[in-house]
Amino acid sequence: MTTLAAPTGVSRRARTALLNHRWLRSLRSKRLETSLRIGAGVLVIAFLVWRLGAGPFLDAMRATTWWAVALASVVTAGTTWCCAVRWSRVSARFGERLPVRTAYLAYYRSQLINATVPGGVVGDVHRGRRHGWLGVLWERGLGQVVQVALVAGLLLPGPWRWVALAVLAVALAAGGAVLLLSGLAVAGHLAIFLVAAASVGVTLTPLQLLPIGALVLLGAAVPLNVAGWGPREGVAAWAFAAYGSSAAVGLAVSVTFGVLATVATLPGLLVLGSRRG
Repeated sequence: MTTLAAPTGVSRRARTALLNHRWLRSLRSKRLETSLRIGAGVLVIAFLVWRLGAGPFLDAMRATTWWAVALASVVTAGTTWCCAVRWSRVSARFGERLPVRTAYLAYYRSQLINATVPGGVVGDVHRGRRHGWLGVLWERGLGQVVQVALVAGLLLPGPWRWVALAVLAVALAAGGAVLLLSGLAVAGHLAIFLVAAASVGVTLTPLQLLPIGALVLLGAAVPLNVAGWGPREGVAAWAFAAYGSSAAVGLAVSVTFGVLATVATLPGLLVLGSRRG
């Protein structure tokens, strides 16, 4: 009996060692990936500070007024509801439907985590682990598709822009509630961007600001950031300069937009440590 038990013990120890090795290797890989993401965002911010100085950041702080915060909070409550209903409807395709109230609370918490934790997607990872990956991946993916389509339409020149936007509006309406809610959510984020631009005192017209705002939203979706900061500011500085303003103004607007978006997610604190949502 003793001679038979020894190989079994060795085999178990070998399997345990192999599993520990794989776990450590996976952990190191994740840490490296996280470090690269955060490092990329830090490099972008450091480059902008080196080129443009601290002035745009100070201008953004002065431009963040109470009325801008109030408007951003109201609009964010609406966009969060749109995203929560979208998530609830999509989740029904992959199993049990998530109640809208639960989705609303979880989405607020997710946005707060995304806006305060390096990486910009930790809140979505939390939602996926708690409520199922398929629903989260699909609802986020559909939102990104609508956003990219809107950017493409806004960047077209002259009358082609209006043709593309009309086609997109028809497609969203025909695509049902999920796509329509995605369009409304993107429109809400663009509205907050316009509020940020108005707070800074930008002289560009709304028709010029809309395509810039759409590009900034795409930049914010790049996961190489520090709690949302990094690529968004780089895209804003470049886009404003390309549209006849200046990189410093673009950076100030982006920082103001980031501050407003972060403050507007603070209701997520009410459910941050709760089992609700």
